[in-house]
Amino acid sequence: MTQAPARTNDPTVSPAVWPGSPQPLGARHHLGPDRTPGTNFALWAGGAEAVDLCLFDDDGRETRHRLAEPTHEIWHGFVPGIRPGQRYGYRVHGRWDPWTGARWNPAKLLLDPYARAVDGEFAPTPEVYGHVRDWPQQDLADTVRDERDSAAHVPKGVVVDDRDSWTDDRRPKTPWADTVLYELHVRGFTKRHPGVPEELRGTYAGLAHPAALDHLTGLGVTAVELLPVHQFAHEDHLLRRGLRNYWGYNSVGWFAPHAAYSASGTRGQQVGEFKRMVQALHGAGIEVILDVVYNHTAEADEHGPTLSLRGIDNRAYYRLAGDARRYTDYTGCGNTLHVVRPHTLRLITDSLRYWVQEMGVDGFRFDLAAALARSLHDVDMLSPFLAVIAQDPVLRRVKLIAEPWDVGTGGYQVGAFPQLWTEWNDRYRDTVRDFWRGALPDVRDLGYRLSGSSDLYAWGGRRPYASVNYVTSHDGFTLRDLVSYNRKHNAANGEDDRDGTDDNRSCNHGAEGDTDDPEILALRRRQLRNLLTTLLLSTGVPMLTAGDEAGRTQGGNNNAYCQDDETSWTDWSLLDDPGWRGLYELTARLLRLRRDHPVLRRKAFFSGRPHGPEGVRDLTWFTGYGEEMTEADWFAPGATLGMYLHGQDLPQRDAKGRPVTDDSFLWLLHAGTATGAFRLPGPPWGTAYELLVDTAREDQAEPPGTLLRPGDKLPLPPRSVQLLRARPQQARDVRS
Repeated sequence: MTQAPARTNDPTVSPAVWPGSPQPLGARHHLGPDRTPGTNFALWAGGAEAVDLCLFDDDGRETRHRLAEPTHEIWHGFVPGIRPGQRYGYRVHGRWDPWTGARWNPAKLLLDPYARAVDGEFAPTPEVYGHVRDWPQQDLADTVRDERDSAAHVPKGVVVDDRDSWTDDRRPKTPWADTVLYELHVRGFTKRHPGVPEELRGTYAGLAHPAALDHLTGLGVTAVELLPVHQFAHEDHLLRRGLRNYWGYNSVGWFAPHAAYSASGTRGQQVGEFKRMVQALHGAGIEVILDVVYNHTAEADEHGPTLSLRGIDNRAYYRLAGDARRYTDYTGCGNTLHVVRPHTLRLITDSLRYWVQEMGVDGFRFDLAAALARSLHDVDMLSPFLAVIAQDPVLRRVKLIAEPWDVGTGGYQVGAFPQLWTEWNDRYRDTVRDFWRGALPDVRDLGYRLSGSSDLYAWGGRRPYASVNYVTSHDGFTLRDLVSYNRKHNAANGEDDRDGTDDNRSCNHGAEGDTDDPEILALRRRQLRNLLTTLLLSTGVPMLTAGDEAGRTQGGNNNAYCQDDETSWTDWSLLDDPGWRGLYELTARLLRLRRDHPVLRRKAFFSGRPHGPEGVRDLTWFTGYGEEMTEADWFAPGATLGMYLHGQDLPQRDAKGRPVTDDSFLWLLHAGTATGAFRLPGPPWGTAYELLVDTAREDQAEPPGTLLRPGDKLPLPPRSVQLLRARPQQARDVRS
């Protein structure tokens, strides 16, 4: 096999290493034989011929230790005197035969996949590639081994002090039915926050600052869903364009908090800082959910860099194609982890347990979860990954959220994940967007989405909270951009607008982007109120995207994954604008309503059957005229839907076994462009109605408080939502 010129100036191989232990994997500092302080190193490298542990001093000088004690393909050794803060990596020896998937190359320093802290970043230089990138025959370049040393261009693992153990016993343990998710980016959420000290902005410590916590608690969310905080790398093509991977869906270290988000240091300090952030959030009653990427790695396809797993055992960690030079790609990112392999599955589950038990997190959202659920090829809900999660005594007790699709054949699996799992419900997203832009042919699908998506989740013991309802997420338009742009504007990404979806289901309402037209601006603000009200009153688990509650814009960029700037960062100045402040206040008021009324966060699906002596169904549907819907009404064109939520005889009990009862509500959604008229129903539904929310009003600081009689015709302004509380007794102050 052709090879590039050999490297020179090899560091000395040192024999000063004791046998140590194969368990646990990674680097663990402790007392060894004769109570000698040191660190045990253990790396699984199936098929390797030899493994060198490489230690680096502060000047970057390298000392190698040959790990000569393989046990069940785990190479291990105890090095006396090695303390927390020590930087290290591995060189793994073996065959170079890409035609069979073997890509061992000891010239490349490899990051320990179990490293719990990482210092430094990858540089986009030729040395970090296991093959010769500039080989004259590009179709064979990935088969030619590059002998240049990569150590100066890659980050190192860091030995962490085990004494910094998890001590927080204040986990909120919020039930799923009571959960409100808030998706945010650690850096972007605090980077421009005026109340966070400048030196803490963009960091874990910044998110733990009281100014950041006050916004979350004032809004009323119960959990933050953090975009990836595992150590990740920036793609070469982005760095060459002067950009960076902002979102972080490019993992290389599944035990290490991303070092760039640390205000206190990167030699292990990031671990303690992350734990203190979690403790601060828990102290505020907020759970921490991590968005995790176990489906692929930053090493990409056969033309990508050799950073960690590829050089440890390429054939074991990755799904290879029939031509073993190539990778099976169910992720769109060049490779797919081979989760069926025992040691790959162990890496993932060890990582998950670590973040729960030692870092204190409360759950996970799994990026492209369908890729993890594949067995040999097809998505399989009895796959090893899902089976292991289901029986694991730690993991089965935390919150588990699936992004229930990947890009491979048969990868769309919304509604198919088993018990214990909730799912991002893109059917909810698309239906609600279409309704408010006037693109639904009828209201059948809307009825399912508002009431918990029973067509998707009412099987196998699943509950309405299996549906994570959302209108926007990090991926796509912000809420404000959704009502301001008809098409994406991604030129800043440098990909000639080829990136990002074209299926935005958005509407600019008369002008593309910014405008001074007061009528267009007023309509857009009303549509924002409609979308937020719909989301927060729907049955299921609502997820807000950070900044949507205050009108954050990305200027029409619907794929801002590489925009680490004001395009993506939360704009806190919007809260100083009375118009956007009103949107925040409406969001907070809706979340208080949701918190105070169990009928708005049901634990069981609606039955549609009569309840109680009055025979009122738990859910009654009304047409836009105030009449009970017939079967034909569901199929007729319509832009209005009414829902009566009966608060008596809820199918749940409190902690002491007592029946839970609540107020009853009438919820009216009118997406039409002309004013409608809804005749309020009389008994048994209500003897009077109190208007609580009217999105046609600009001022949302206080509820309207209007009282109405049964039989009154309630005007439905164009594109508006009304929420009314039904009063069981005739009120004396009813409007005449």
